[in-house]
Amino acid sequence: MHDLEAIHTFVCEHLYPLEPRLLQEGFAAVLPQLDALRNAVQSSGWWAPHLPPAYGGMGLALSEFARVSEVLGRSPLGHFTFNCAAPDIGNMELLSAHGSAQQQEQWLRPLAAGAIRSCFAMTEPEHAGSNPVWMSTTARREGDEYVIDGHKWFTTAADGAAFAVVMAVTDAENPKAHRRASQIIVPLDTPGFTRVRNIALMGERGSGWLSHSEVRFAGCRVPVSNRIGAEGAGFALAQERLGPGRIHHCMRWIGICERALDLLCRYAVGRQLAPGRPIASQQVVQHWIADSRADIDAARLLVLDAAAKIDSVGAAAARVEISTIKFFVANVLQRTLDRAIQVHGGLGVTDDTLLAFWWRHERAARIYDGADEVHKDVVARHVLRGYGFDTRQSS
Repeated sequence: MHDLEAIHTFVCEHLYPLEPRLLQEGFAAVLPQLDALRNAVQSSGWWAPHLPPAYGGMGLALSEFARVSEVLGRSPLGHFTFNCAAPDIGNMELLSAHGSAQQQEQWLRPLAAGAIRSCFAMTEPEHAGSNPVWMSTTARREGDEYVIDGHKWFTTAADGAAFAVVMAVTDAENPKAHRRASQIIVPLDTPGFTRVRNIALMGERGSGWLSHSEVRFAGCRVPVSNRIGAEGAGFALAQERLGPGRIHHCMRWIGICERALDLLCRYAVGRQLAPGRPIASQQVVQHWIADSRADIDAARLLVLDAAAKIDSVGAAAARVEISTIKFFVANVLQRTLDRAIQVHGGLGVTDDTLLAFWWRHERAARIYDGADEVHKDVVARHVLRGYGFDTRQSS
């Protein structure tokens, strides 16, 4: 893709210099500069690379966007600046594919323009997040309205968002567990909505887009027309949303890995253990560099292959590939960050580099969107079926 080099240059020249202030003062401190840079991105034709031109986007296929996502992932400010950060990107894709004409006009267009932000409320503190059909938040229908009651957390970017897409049970008696919930748009100025707090991640509470909130819904009334898709389609929509979303995350993680490896190598070459003995002269460090290079290259090929399959036959048919990249790349990310931190020594655990920031925010990569163990089960069951073995026999 011919724009990749130019996008990479833009990230290096304009976003890298803002990162120290982000680490020391938080997201709000750099937002004025980011607003100007977002205008520059729009002028360059790089805005919302995942969206079609009708919504101001680049119209890239998933496998093409994956390459862009890797470049943007090298900075924690990359995806936000190009208007393709989670959870907005998933909500844009959801509304583009399944939103009504009214929903697209009221919510998708301003979201695509970068005029508002959004969040996605599914995970509940009372239930295991790895079981998406087990939740207590309900949407009771009264005439032409839903009345929503419930408790959610890890609602990313709720701080400052205009609306949430909420997973809520609309038919608790349905014998099919996967048909009990629906997805409903809830404006966050609706009476009864409360953002309880921003949850601290390893000591960092975050703000704005870089935050994860605990929220409550108490008698929130919204029109039935705010439901996305059919009643009871919430789980199916979530799965459709999460398939491409895992491509987005994995390629962003690969971008982080590339930046972490670059930081590792620069520090290893420049830091002296003793006169004439740079850290890079140590064989163990050289092996960490080689292992990281191999890990990253293998991860990239796996993800691009999965993205190509989704583009070709859809996310449902690529379920095993999606599960494979989710746990594999999350572990590559953790290993690469760990090696980079180790080489930096005490500096690596400070906020004088991005490494500690990423460690705080991305250790959860092995948990959110399905824990490693859940995705490994999916892959193992697929493999063992080829040998005539049903893994339910051992459960």
